[in-house]
Amino acid sequence: MPKYLIQGSYTAEGLQGLKKDTAAGRRAVVQAAVKALGGKLESFHFSFGKDDVVLIVDLPDNVAAAAIATTASASGSVRLRTTPLLTVEEADKALAVETKYRPAGAGK
Repeated sequence: MPKYLIQGSYTAEGLQGLKKDTAAGRRAVVQAAVKALGGKLESFHFSFGKDDVVLIVDLPDNVAAAAIATTASASGSVRLRTTPLLTVEEADKALAVETKYRPAGAGK
């Protein structure tokens, strides 16, 4: 199952909601939402700096990842960035693929 890194930044309204729900409460909500999409919450962390929350999730596909990202972002309480993650083996397969790409200005 594909893995995704989800990084989020709460709005002021979202932080007020977090205080009400508690950190454990938000984790439970996210875990249930991911499970309902056929996925698994692997890791859930709060942080400080640019991101307030960082998750690693297993989801069936990009459609499921987009569904949870758009639903959460549409709430107005959090802004999310979702990054698909590759395994080492997938990266090696990608590196082995020959392509017809050439850099700009490198000639024809």
